[in-house]
Amino acid sequence: MTQLLSPGFDVSGFDSSGPEVLGARSGAAVRVVSVPAGHPYVRSVTASIAIETLPDPQPEGVPLGQWWPPAALDPDWIRGHAADADLLHIHFGTESFSEERLRATIAAARAAGWPVVFTVHDLVHPQLQDQTPYERQLDILVPAADALITLTPGAAAEIERRWGRRALVMPHPALLAAPTVDHGTVPRSDGFRVGVHLKDLRSNVAAETTVAALAAALELLAATGVDATAEVRMHRSARDSPLRERVRELCAASDRLELVEHERLDDTALAEALAALDACVLPYGHGTHSGWLELCWDLAVPVAVPEVGFYSEQHADGSIAAFVPDPDGASLASALRALLESEAATRSATGDRAAAMVRRRVQRIRVDDGVAAAHAALYRRLVDARRA
Repeated sequence: MTQLLSPGFDVSGFDSSGPEVLGARSGAAVRVVSVPAGHPYVRSVTASIAIETLPDPQPEGVPLGQWWPPAALDPDWIRGHAADADLLHIHFGTESFSEERLRATIAAARAAGWPVVFTVHDLVHPQLQDQTPYERQLDILVPAADALITLTPGAAAEIERRWGRRALVMPHPALLAAPTVDHGTVPRSDGFRVGVHLKDLRSNVAAETTVAALAAALELLAATGVDATAEVRMHRSARDSPLRERVRELCAASDRLELVEHERLDDTALAEALAALDACVLPYGHGTHSGWLELCWDLAVPVAVPEVGFYSEQHADGSIAAFVPDPDGASLASALRALLESEAATRSATGDRAAAMVRRRVQRIRVDDGVAAAHAALYRRLVDARRA
């Protein structure tokens, strides 16, 4: 299978008027069951007139509008809707089901005549501590899919190493609909303002080690004349109360850390909070790719990422620097210094930051159109091949 796109692909040769899209439009729109359909990532990659995405079926016993656990990953549902769609594309939500259920779902899709596409967002699941059940799911889904997609070359190489399958590499789409942040209202800071969002302390958030490394890194930067402080954000409702207390203690012990506890932020408040930063630190102990990183990129906020997964491959423009969260903070200090001194860096509340956001938005539109076109072309080829 040929790799279509990569984070550095030439969008001038693969846009919404290119031959891939014209080929995809040669027939009626491909009707796709995306799991889920309502996720922002999925809405973007299926934003083509050559794709018709079925709405998420409402799961039983959950609030209206909630897509998980995905009701479409059900053999009975597929059999009942076999005539309504042409293809099944699995993105998220498989962890809700057993291996037997996934095998039966794939078999039902095959019986319905649907090709199956699987986007490997996660080689290591961010919501799980014990990875064994998810690894077994990957051992089912990766070999069974008619086509595989992933987000970075490193992830594609890992998929080929583990399963002998070639995956198409298509970059993550924009998460910010438009550069809506008013930079004139963003608080200004004389020193560098770094931030880390621990959210609700989910399984892959290495909160204690990251905050300890950050406190040490800021002291190292100060010793070299770099005045930097950090905002540590955490939800009031956390999954691990003892860990929350240890984070509070670490922040109280440092004059350079400010702890901000709050409820979950809505999209606008989150964008405003990130836009106020000169750099953001990802606190992940395990994972593969990050949507949070993509939101920071949309906002032109540089990101320090841990040396796990393939975060550092999501953009190759100097806006990402990798670190190891050692207690002495040396690695993180080096990453932050590289970001703050990078030619691509912009300070918050500046015209440079606002201009960078606009430039990135223009780039995103072109790239996202290409990614949606690539999905449409892939779907059409699979459906036509199944019907031949």
